[in-house]
Amino acid sequence: MTKSSHRGTLSATGFTLAAALLSSVSLASAAELRWSSPTDPQTMDPHAVNSAPVLGFLNNVYEGLVRRDKNMQIEGSLAESWEPIGGDGWRFKLREGVKFHDGSDLTAEDVLFSYERASSEEADTSSWFAPVKEVKIVDDYTIDFLTHDPNPIFPDSIANFMIMDKDWAEANNAVRPAKETETFATLNTNGTGPFVVTSREPGVQTVLEPFDGWWDEKQHNLTKATFLPIANPATAVSGLLSGQVDLINPVPVQDVDRIENQDGLSLHQGIEARVIMLGFGHDQGALKYSEETTDKNPFQDVKVREAVQKAINAEALVDKIMRGNAAVASQLVSPQMKGYSEAASNRTGYDLEGAKTLLAEAGYPDGFSFGLKCPNDRYINDEALCKAMAAMLTQAGMKADLNAMPVRNYWPELRAGNFDMYLLGWSPGTFDAEHPVRFLVTTKNDEKKLGSWNFGGYSNARVDELLPLIQKEIDPAKRQEMLDEVAGIIRDDVVYVPLHVQPLLWGSKSNVDLTQRADNFLMLRWINVN
Repeated sequence: MTKSSHRGTLSATGFTLAAALLSSVSLASAAELRWSSPTDPQTMDPHAVNSAPVLGFLNNVYEGLVRRDKNMQIEGSLAESWEPIGGDGWRFKLREGVKFHDGSDLTAEDVLFSYERASSEEADTSSWFAPVKEVKIVDDYTIDFLTHDPNPIFPDSIANFMIMDKDWAEANNAVRPAKETETFATLNTNGTGPFVVTSREPGVQTVLEPFDGWWDEKQHNLTKATFLPIANPATAVSGLLSGQVDLINPVPVQDVDRIENQDGLSLHQGIEARVIMLGFGHDQGALKYSEETTDKNPFQDVKVREAVQKAINAEALVDKIMRGNAAVASQLVSPQMKGYSEAASNRTGYDLEGAKTLLAEAGYPDGFSFGLKCPNDRYINDEALCKAMAAMLTQAGMKADLNAMPVRNYWPELRAGNFDMYLLGWSPGTFDAEHPVRFLVTTKNDEKKLGSWNFGGYSNARVDELLPLIQKEIDPAKRQEMLDEVAGIIRDDVVYVPLHVQPLLWGSKSNVDLTQRADNFLMLRWINVN
């Protein structure tokens, strides 16, 4: 159980507050770690918000049946083994002797409870369980997940499904998660993971300490880890340079050379799984933020969406805004992901005159104005990217009214449909191309738990038909053929405009030894401060 208090969240303009916070702390001792990222986890509830800042942080506190190793391969966690039950689902055998942080035992009852909670209407994780027909307890340490159809990737799909203590949740009136409001689990935790949350001050700092009763072998030397949400990149870099924080994620692209060449610091660089893209309000009959086009929605026309893609110089964005630290994307997953479509890898390139021609053909020779929503503390250089794209689109005749905001305000705006166009980043939790199809492209269906992040309301009958076939197909060639078809539909229909694959850029003191995974999760259990 943790102690909690409410504080204001740091905004992009919170330089003074963050600087004061940094200046007020003492330097960390050898086995302590202080790290920063721009986004504070919105909640401590593992089923309330399906976002990387929440899931990445809570992977240090809660655990699932399976987990990913340093190379992103699936391995056992709370389940020591699992096996298919013919074509009907999967049987998981739990580890015996696993304890929650409050000392209670893990049993199959906790797994069943967590499934019911995480798949409930109130949960943001419910779509993970769309393939599941029923969950049955076999005995205290054996549980079956029965699926509607054969599902060969199901274990991969639940790597971030975290198990909660049934008795703890019931005793604290947290039987169901809450996205927009609070429950006891919003601010308090009780996992089985390697670290315990000992202090939680939303927007200020969160403190973790090792769990002495953890079932697995300890691979770190941390005695304390403190997370500081610092939205202002300059403040974070200043904290690292001054030694007041030990690690920052990300390093602003403009400071890569500075960190890399600074004595006593290390730059950790890699390729993330996340693709940054633009989305549209496909199902909106009229623009919401236009000065003159108020009775229709030009983005419902594929020619206009293609004009957007032609108007944006993705190569220039990578070169200028990302300082070369990214790769232009052609689809919703990177080439490193399973199911990436070579057949649909050709990307519509920059063509300003071509964009103007398409607009004229669509009936907008003089262009139109619209609203562009973006976060300013979620992705690397997100606001700068949106400003540059707004200028590019204006050159083609599409005048963008940019509204950038902290991510804590951004997700509610997208869920409410308050946009004409928006920026989104997506990292497939399964490292498979099926993942963004299920979440971002499939027609939204709450009953079937599909399309939960399809904010624009795109719908295509053929995609909906192919998805369940992809999910149950065990022949790799046949599966890839269907994924290729879906990728072609997404490309030709310009469902989204893929921009680039985001880089991994972390900076730390040289005495920090860590593992940088492609999902951009900071795993404290692999960190040693020497």
